[in-house]
Amino acid sequence: MKKIVVLTGAGMSAESGISTFRDSGGLWEQYRIEDVATPEAFSRNPQLVLDFYNMRRRELLKASPNKGHAGLAEMQDEYDISIITQNVDNLHEKAGSRRVLHLHGELMKARSSVNPDLIIDIDPENPEIKLGDKAPDGSQMRPHIVWFGEAVPMMYEAEREVGKAEVLVVIGTSLNVYPAAGLVHYAPAGIPVYLIDPQEVAVHRQGVHFIKKGASEGVAELRKLLKEII
Repeated sequence: MKKIVVLTGAGMSAESGISTFRDSGGLWEQYRIEDVATPEAFSRNPQLVLDFYNMRRRELLKASPNKGHAGLAEMQDEYDISIITQNVDNLHEKAGSRRVLHLHGELMKARSSVNPDLIIDIDPENPEIKLGDKAPDGSQMRPHIVWFGEAVPMMYEAEREVGKAEVLVVIGTSLNVYPAAGLVHYAPAGIPVYLIDPQEVAVHRQGVHFIKKGASEGVAELRKLLKEII
């Protein structure tokens, strides 16, 4: 089976109703990143940070995978496919994708605020993290999210995975947020690269095939194109 590595960003889940950084009037326009997505913010005002992610979690629980998520899951029958996502939602998994690496954490998980390796699944029936909720080590629980200014622990594994790709697909990411944006440079030279996004995305790599569509239509077109070359 051909090895396909798919790198997905916020645009992958936009059709499912998940707010993106780039949305006009979206969730992120209502908050400063410095106030809700940094370790300093959590130290300064943990209640605001917990409230923000509780709201995002409630939004996620109402969302369903779109046809783009479903299309990638269906491709597992034809290709050796792995997904590296910048998204913290679980819509790839809900659609049936089996190999998903989350670079920036997972919204439906919590962790110790002192031990990043102590991770707890969040019950969808009781999805809020409250001030005073303790991890097994006695520390305040926090969202299992990689905040701005924190290391990306899965980065090395992601680099290795991209380095094994025979086809690279990039869906719904502006390629502006590092270190994730640099992953395209770990793909072997000369392999086919497909970039799916309705907006213009600057990518400094030769031979990129642009599909200027949203995730659902873009994945459908990708599958047709792959059948022509593989």
